[in-house]
Amino acid sequence: MKLLVCAMETSSNIHLKELKKHFNDDIEMVGVFDKELGNPLYDLTALAIMGIVDALKKLRFFFKLRDELVELASDCDKVLLMDSSGFNLPLAKKLKATYPNKEIIYYILPQAWAWKQGRVKKLEEYCSKLCSIIPFESSIYNDKEKITYVGHPLLDEIHNFKKELTKSGKIAFMPGSRKTEIKNHMPIFRELAKKIPNKEHILIIPQKFDKEYITKTYGDISDFTISTKAHETLQEAEYGFICSGTATLEAALIGTPFTLSYIAKKIDYFIGSRFVKLSHVGLANIFFEKMGKEEIHKEFLQENVSVENLLHDYNTMDKKLFFENSQILREYLQNGSSKNVASIIQN
Repeated sequence: MKLLVCAMETSSNIHLKELKKHFNDDIEMVGVFDKELGNPLYDLTALAIMGIVDALKKLRFFFKLRDELVELASDCDKVLLMDSSGFNLPLAKKLKATYPNKEIIYYILPQAWAWKQGRVKKLEEYCSKLCSIIPFESSIYNDKEKITYVGHPLLDEIHNFKKELTKSGKIAFMPGSRKTEIKNHMPIFRELAKKIPNKEHILIIPQKFDKEYITKTYGDISDFTISTKAHETLQEAEYGFICSGTATLEAALIGTPFTLSYIAKKIDYFIGSRFVKLSHVGLANIFFEKMGKEEIHKEFLQENVSVENLLHDYNTMDKKLFFENSQILREYLQNGSSKNVASIIQN
């Protein structure tokens, strides 16, 4: 089977790596994905964008990429689209128009429950099968035969969960994976580390970054121990300071207490806050809200991201309660998704 894949995000490719483990040997992937998984059209790092302004600058390139993928799909048996709805939804539309009978599978669905619920109708129209990783997500879809809750991919990728709270003396810092996130958080994290003495401060950096990029983007990191293994470090750490994103859910599932922070470009935050109707940004908190429970961790956004606020949360959090809630969260998400999605693709 020849499978056209469009996975443009780093997190999507982590999920794709797990998914590939369950593929039959005869599946050949073509399209956009991490070069470690095959021979993609483009190196994934060239496609990374951060926010609306950055996306507009690369608009012409993405139109060209969409047309190339549609052409590439001509001799593919099926299509797998992962996350990145800003690109993948228009791609799905054109693929459906060009190849009406080709099976299009969408895995890691757009968060239509948070904003732009009009995407639900488009997803149902353009796609053959919808693989949901969020238990409550299917409630907003009309075509119940197309959408399936497959489990959450992080439960495939995290192999160890804390059995008890640890006092390892290690504090994890995760300033994000995008340049703007890192540049916004590092000055605060540097000062914060100084306010928490007698601990080992571990800075988690994505493995794909080279030395030149790290020097330009992170600035002075001499006071930190460097790690490229997020799950292992979170497993060892007694606490974390984490930029909003998948990493916050990883920490919550592992059982490592943490504080969420996020500083976006002002224009992106202004636009986003007008459209997204959520009381929380952290996925663990969103899940807990859907279960009718109190938030599992604190969130600090924009100007509220300060050394004082983060330090206060570190000193006052009920870490025992957090740990108990992390076990509830794992039970809520049930299981991993890779095996289930592979089965859907191969059937």
